[in-house]
Amino acid sequence: QVQLVESGGGLVQPGGSLRLSCAVSKSILSINFMGWYRQAPGKERDLVATITGIRGSTSYGDSVKGRFTISRDIDKNTVFLQMNSLKPEDTDVYYCCVGVGAGDYWGRGTQVTVSS
Repeated sequence: QVQLVESGGGLVQPGGSLRLSCAVSKSILSINFMGWYRQAPGKERDLVATITGIRGSTSYGDSVKGRFTISRDIDKNTVFLQMNSLKPEDTDVYYCCVGVGAGDYWGRGTQVTVSS
């Protein structure tokens, strides 16, 4: 079993920034896939960003490219999502996900609300 705990969500004004963190209960050196997703009530869960492999290759959803940055701290077993230039449409619950072996593990999510 792998436990994930997200933090860093909250209320921010349009144009502001937030940094989400996802603490992983095992060494992320052995985890090939880590990502952030988001979901609004009644909608499908959408990919936000991923970081994979030893080199930490990254990819982003089209709606967040140039504004969001995914990164990881191997020593702290934590993956981050830096979100800049936030827009009201970024309001969602953000979930951390890691792929370990044949399984995926998810955190409980953290609410991000962008509003003036």
